[in-house]
Amino acid sequence: MIIDNKNLWKKARKIIPGGNGLLSKRPERFLPDGWPTYFKKAKGIHIWDLNNKKFMDMTYMGIGTSVLGYNNTFINNFVKNKIDQGINTTLNCYEEYELAKELLKIDKFADQVKFARGGGEAMSLAIRIARAKTRKNKIIFCGYHGWHDWYLSANLQNIKNLNNHLLKNLKPVGVPKNFKNSAIPIEFNNLEMLKKIRNLKDIAAIVVEPCRMEKLSKRYVNKLNSICKKRKIVLIVDEITSGWRDCKGGIYKKIGLKPSLVIYGKALGNGFAISAIIGEKKVMDIAQDTFVSSTAWTERVGFAAGLGVIKFLNKNDVFSHNKKIGIKIKRGWLALAKKHGLKIEVNNLNTIINFNFLYGKKNDYLITLFTEIMLKKNVLANNTIYISYYHKDQIIVKYLRLVDKAFKRISNFLKTNDGGLKSQVRKFNYTRLK
Repeated sequence: MIIDNKNLWKKARKIIPGGNGLLSKRPERFLPDGWPTYFKKAKGIHIWDLNNKKFMDMTYMGIGTSVLGYNNTFINNFVKNKIDQGINTTLNCYEEYELAKELLKIDKFADQVKFARGGGEAMSLAIRIARAKTRKNKIIFCGYHGWHDWYLSANLQNIKNLNNHLLKNLKPVGVPKNFKNSAIPIEFNNLEMLKKIRNLKDIAAIVVEPCRMEKLSKRYVNKLNSICKKRKIVLIVDEITSGWRDCKGGIYKKIGLKPSLVIYGKALGNGFAISAIIGEKKVMDIAQDTFVSSTAWTERVGFAAGLGVIKFLNKNDVFSHNKKIGIKIKRGWLALAKKHGLKIEVNNLNTIINFNFLYGKKNDYLITLFTEIMLKKNVLANNTIYISYYHKDQIIVKYLRLVDKAFKRISNFLKTNDGGLKSQVRKFNYTRLK
């Protein structure tokens, strides 16, 4: 029996608000009328849907989790061995201590580690630690840092405050109104905004992503380091998305950030749930005084996965491979766009790569059209790729061959208005679906 993905998703939305627990996996963000939705199995960069149809993943790779490929045999076997010995008992698992030691070898500025499961809760824990340490309340931030009250409270002042930080018009419904003015956004690489917050009082922490689709500039980094040092502000670097892609640990080391705390998630477990807050003892020690505790933070699987990831990275040249592949794809995009007379731009990262069409309000339409065309060839694609170790050269040759055909069709559409979308345009922002 053939399973109707679209109908199944409608049923899911009736019993699960939004259809699932993660915005980034909702089919409306890719191709509202055609995205496969559910998977049966995955391996490397391939995913099989409930009808056993095989797709090549040339987009988010588990929303950035699977930098070492889906269902990685080495990591799975490492984890399975631990599972067979029990995952959660009255006693602690040794792997928590073992993973903490390994992380402190990699991030030499740090002295202590606290673990959680998801990136969002790790960020919230870091905010709690910073406020507890400084006895101050205000959080200055740029970038996307999750769904928790401290972050969403920025939109209590203005519903558009978070618009330039990934998602637009996020409603702070349910966030206590007395949180207003406790979280203040600043723009990525905007030096003038940094100058404006220099004299603000009651700042507990400044939170930044070192990169999203571009890196923080050297001038911005230097100014940020200086302000935090002079004002004794806790600098929190959110590496949940960027970490473990360009190097072991975080990219903050490459761009010169001097953090007090660094947050890891996603790729640290290669799909298994694990997140970490690492930092200086003088900041982290306060975590013993403010109450933070969770049963799920002590189960064995996440720690084992983190250890497996580090062991795999020690055995394989993942980072140079991923960089090489990312550069090859970006060059391919640019060459093919030129070939077909399309105007695009690409970002300056090599392991999270992105292109955008330069046609104003038509861009979302064209990206959705690109997705639709590629899906007909059994490729999951949009304008962003999280590179993984299993994006091999032969895969890229095949992918770019299909991009060539897709760009040709998009070019013809722009000239003639023929061959347009059969689906609705993607809904990239957080919206209530009817």
